[in-house]
Amino acid sequence: MTKPFKTLDDIGDVRGKRILVREDLNVPMADGAVTDDTRFRSTLPTVTELADKGAIVLILAHFGRPKGQRNPEMSLALVTRPYSEVLGRSVQFIDDCQGDEAAAAIATLQPGDVAILENTRFHAGEEKNDPELVAAMAKLGDAYVNDAFSAAHRAHASTEGLAHALPAYAGRAMEAELTALDKALGNPEHPVAAVVGGAKVSTKLDVLQHLVAQVDHLIIGGGMANTFLAARGVHVGKSLCEHDLTATADAIFDAAERANCTIHLPYDVVVAKEFRANPPIRTVNVHEVAADEMILDVGPAAVEALADVLKNCRTLVWNGPLGAFETPPFDTATVALARTAAALTRDGSLVSVAGGGDTVAALNQAGAAGDFTFVSTAGGAFLEWMEGKELPGVAALSR
Repeated sequence: MTKPFKTLDDIGDVRGKRILVREDLNVPMADGAVTDDTRFRSTLPTVTELADKGAIVLILAHFGRPKGQRNPEMSLALVTRPYSEVLGRSVQFIDDCQGDEAAAAIATLQPGDVAILENTRFHAGEEKNDPELVAAMAKLGDAYVNDAFSAAHRAHASTEGLAHALPAYAGRAMEAELTALDKALGNPEHPVAAVVGGAKVSTKLDVLQHLVAQVDHLIIGGGMANTFLAARGVHVGKSLCEHDLTATADAIFDAAERANCTIHLPYDVVVAKEFRANPPIRTVNVHEVAADEMILDVGPAAVEALADVLKNCRTLVWNGPLGAFETPPFDTATVALARTAAALTRDGSLVSVAGGGDTVAALNQAGAAGDFTFVSTAGGAFLEWMEGKELPGVAALSR
């Protein structure tokens, strides 16, 4: 199929060309060491391919929230050595992402060299998408590659502005992400199921309202399910529940009915009187939750029924856990359903796409992430995509 944006396949001969590559190097660190290098690893296909073809690879990225000021604790100098270890080749650090000094440092680089430019957010113009900063950055490069889907929901100078100032292409990670998302909700094979979990309906309202018109089965888990159960007249005891949003839940039920979308809520649940690891628990019908109990996971009968739903679907999009998965034993339902989805994906009967920080952690805990068709590490961008919003960084590539 022809893609609505250009990729590295379209970039032509890059030997000796300066390529500005927007990556996400915003990795968690503790005591000067990177604690999770997932984001580093996702950059490797693009950076390696360009460097191997003789490009001068200039990586643009943000790190933390320095609010337009230089802050040594948020300098990308801190990640340059750990990044070069993951990349397996030497990486230079350049102390700015615009200006004459940066240009002079770049002029000393040879074809195939890789350099990280200083934190784009050290300039106040980055988050304002300031045309002057865009022009100053653009002077440093001959072409622009956006490989940072996780920052694509921001219209910043380095994520959106540069795509208008230089020939613009999607990197390999961005391309993989957009191809997977198109399969999941753009042009999916039906029936489509969506799993949406999380603590609060209020944070996922736009997602739920968008999805009922897109999918055939909407599986609601986490604390959010309690609000929907309460809207159906179920007494949820001390459970986390947004009682003021039951009318909104009713409106989503109505919209789902009009769109022929089936909403699945748990009919058996795991409850406890206190929220801690391994407290006394009981598994009960949702109508048997006592006033002093809280719902902390979906029960086994409901999980089995949900597994049967997935067996009849061709596409799954997943965001958010079914229960309070960080605290055992309330990860049981999430792990069981994730393993079912992974097995169906392995068998070739399901295209499964998942995203969001908690979701990735939950799928890793289940040992299922490797078998999903695609797991997005993007948080906010993935959520906005599930809400049906246009992402500025993607739209700029698609002109």
